[in-house]
Order: sequence, then C-alpha cells, then structure tokens
Amino acid sequence: MKLNPSVSLIRADSYELEALQNSIAQLLAPMGGMAAIVKKGDRVLLKPNLLTGARPGKECTTRPELVYVVAQMVIAAGGKPFLGDSPAFGSAKGVAKANGYNHWIEKLNLPIIDFHGQRYQTAGAEFNHLLLSTEAMAADVVINLPKLKSHMQLTLTMGVKNLFGCVPGKMKAWWHMEAGKDSARFGQMLVETARAINPTLTILDGIIAHEGNGPSGGEPRQLGMLGAATDVFALDLATSHILNVDPSIVPTIAASQRLGLCSNLDIIDFPLLQPEELQIDDWRLPDTLMPIDFGMPRVLKSTFKHFYIRFIKEPMSAYL
Repeated sequence: MKLNPSVSLIRADSYELEALQNSIAQLLAPMGGMAAIVKKGDRVLLKPNLLTGARPGKECTTRPELVYVVAQMVIAAGGKPFLGDSPAFGSAKGVAKANGYNHWIEKLNLPIIDFHGQRYQTAGAEFNHLLLSTEAMAADVVINLPKLKSHMQLTLTMGVKNLFGCVPGKMKAWWHMEAGKDSARFGQMLVETARAINPTLTILDGIIAHEGNGPSGGEPRQLGMLGAATDVFALDLATSHILNVDPSIVPTIAASQRLGLCSNLDIIDFPLLQPEELQIDDWRLPDTLMPIDFGMPRVLKSTFKHFYIRFIKEPMSAYL
C-alpha cells in the first residue's frame, strides 16, 4: 500500500547559522532526520539554484548558508557531499563565487562541479532523447535545494524546475526552442526530468524568496518559511497553496497532476504546519509572462534545431 506523501513546513526567518541549523533539524525531524536520508559512504549531490552571478543580493539563488548547513548534516551522517549545477550563464564555480559561496565551500572543502550529460531512460518515451547529468544520476543521494521564486515563463519556480539544472546547458537551450510554444509540453518535460533524477530530498529556501519578474528580475520577499519533502511534486503543490497561486497556471504542477503524481492537497500529510497557517494573499507574480522560447525569430530557432540534430548524433565525448 502506497503511503501518502508527507511535506514538512515550518516558519523560519533567519540565515544565521545556529538558527538555521535548528530550523533544518526541526524540518527534517518528521522524516527521521538526515540520518534517515544519508547513509555512511553515500555520495551526496547538493543541487542548489545557481541561476546567475549577475544579481547578488537579489535573492535569486539558494543561500550559501543553507547549503553549508545541509552539507554539515550530510557529513555528520557519514555522507560525502559535493555541489553541482549547470547555470544559465557561466560556470557553477563562477556563479557560486559571485554569490558568496567560496567562504562556505572552503570551510568544508566541498567539491563543486559543472554537469555533463548523457541519455537516460525516462518514464515518458517521448522524452528519452533528453540528456541528464551523469553526476546527478550516479549520486547515491540527491538533495535538491531550490529557491522559491516567481518566474516569467513558468509562473513559479520551486523544486521541480530547479532540477532542470541537471540538464546540461546546450540541451536546456534546445528544450526552450522545441517546446517553447507549448507550456504544457515544457512543463511535462520538466516533470519527466524530475522523475528521472528522483531527488531523495528537497528543501525549499523560502526564508527570503524572490517575487515579481523572476527568476532574476524581481525583488527579495521576506517570506519566512522552509519546506521539505521526499516527494518534490507534493512540496511544489503545497507551496503554491501557501502563495495562494492557482496550481493550474503553474505548468510544472499542472503536468504533475495530469500524470497523477500528486493530484491534490488532500492526499498530502503535513506533520508540522498546515499550508493555511503560512498562507499569504499578496505574493507578486510576474507582470507579464514571457514565451518559453523567448519569442526568438523562426530563423534562430531553426539554427538551434539544426545544431541539436548534430549535437545528439555526434559522440558525447566531443562535448564533454
């Protein structure tokens, strides 16, 4: 018998280390703590949102303090953490440095890597040509650490969308072109990516979120919450209710509901706070929604598609 998904929600308003350590310990307690997630010797990928180094201070990347505290807990449980991402612009190391990660990474001697990809089986056959990070797929444990943000193409970005960072950069560009006129298909591709990566744990950074014209052009919003779940789809659905955003207008949530992955809030257990206890009614969504293909002219999209055809036919070693 399949158990209902469980989502931990708490109030948290500080990135100060001791307070954050206590908050995350409280958040994970219903799951049995980090020791129930990580076993001795596990190679543990920590996947933050390292979107850009261009807007430090605008809270559009996962806070390094949160990553540091989670990494400490992984080490205490006997795991071997490493940090990885495929940012939209620049390298993982460069974006991490611009966002103040170096101090925290050096304290733990935490490796940080850029992702490389190959094809893996996906649940939906039409997405089997999607390249996924070999580092994420080979990790014993994946801990997904998204930042809660509004998004000008997908309404909200949370746990599922953060796993698109496990798709190497060239492939991300292709999917923006291939599914750019169909937000439902793009949302389903993101859900299939999340299903394939299958994160062991997702911890959502909503202490200071990013609202308005995100993922990077909005403004910080003191939201004062953290969420965690082993079921990333349940966590995203619960978060949309906290923000009072209709799940049907968030393509990733709509796709997960169509696929029966987490159809409604009633099937979710909340061992700590209920979404209603954290709910707000003034979360700012984007002023306008941008096309997923960025409204690029047909000739440029055609160039991308021709490049992609060459890309998938040539040996992967040419791109690694």
